[in-house]
Amino acid sequence: MEQESKSKVVIIGGGPAGCMCAYFLQNDFDVIVLEKNSPLKTLLPTGGGRCNLCHAEFDFKELVKNYPRGEKFLYSVFSKFSTADTIEFFEKIGVPSYIQENLRVFPQSNSAKDVREHFLRALNKTKFVKENALRINRKRDKFSVVTDMGAHNANYVVIASGGHATYDLIKMLGHKIVEPKPALVGLLTKENFSQISGVCTNDLLFTHKGVSGPRIYTISSLRARDKFPYKLNFDFIGKVDLQNDLNSSPHKSIKNLLADYIPKSFVEYVLQVLKINKETKCHAIDGKTRDRILDKLKNFEITVIGTFPDGEVVTAGGVDLKEINPKNLESKIVPHVYFCGEVMDIDGFCGGFNLQNCWSTGYLSAQGIISDQL
Repeated sequence: MEQESKSKVVIIGGGPAGCMCAYFLQNDFDVIVLEKNSPLKTLLPTGGGRCNLCHAEFDFKELVKNYPRGEKFLYSVFSKFSTADTIEFFEKIGVPSYIQENLRVFPQSNSAKDVREHFLRALNKTKFVKENALRINRKRDKFSVVTDMGAHNANYVVIASGGHATYDLIKMLGHKIVEPKPALVGLLTKENFSQISGVCTNDLLFTHKGVSGPRIYTISSLRARDKFPYKLNFDFIGKVDLQNDLNSSPHKSIKNLLADYIPKSFVEYVLQVLKINKETKCHAIDGKTRDRILDKLKNFEITVIGTFPDGEVVTAGGVDLKEINPKNLESKIVPHVYFCGEVMDIDGFCGGFNLQNCWSTGYLSAQGIISDQL
């Protein structure tokens, strides 16, 4: 395309999805990204500051199973841009990666800051503007994106604003928003775990407010739309033969015996709740007491009464997927408006899945616009 004939694209949101879209458009389109904060700032805390780029599941039919909301919709998306494409993309912009034993993919630098810097350098033909989009006006086949600082004309608009930020603007276009709920979040509990705050066992972290950790994040995502209160049960000792262990160590205290399976401070908490002296010798533990201990540790019940305030990593909810074409991410209601990233009603588990959604949908929305120009 000649410079003067380039169509204009306004991307609302300079996070991972919006920047991915901009990258694939910037050579052939006049691209403006509206971002009120610093672009790609949201990358910095990901993966504990190391940036968990994606998850090494290379079969997209298996990959989609890690999204409680959006699984069927993402079939089409991931068939066009998936894990291998993500790894290749970052390699191309100077970010080689490696795969951990748990299949999480990280940059070799182990630095989210490094990923951000390389990505921004690759966006050398994209214009970033620190403005807040307020509404989108349509004039025949063109748009005027009105901001708090003025307006930008566009042939295409891509909405990549993540959760919450532009829902009012999107509703003005006639789209339905599925009510957002916290996902990948710690859970408030009726029980007070202050005594064991900081104790972690079986990927579950006890805190002064309730429970957190990888296991809880997964549960909070699966049950994001459940009403509170609800109960959870955990098995902390699996197939342990407690009676055999009691017989094998008759002179050992019950506290020290159980500490072979779970953290000692958690053992002391459980024994205190059961009103069992922690120094009781194993030979003095009768069948009834043994069964009470087993029941508590194999069916540890927690009553969930809410989520940690402002603690969610992602939200469940967003633009209703029924109103978006999964083949190109174009709005079914307003032609030439596209969506990508977490603004849609898509969310995944921990482990790089939410960033993969951003990379893939950012790419596909760009391809949708490119195809429309052909």
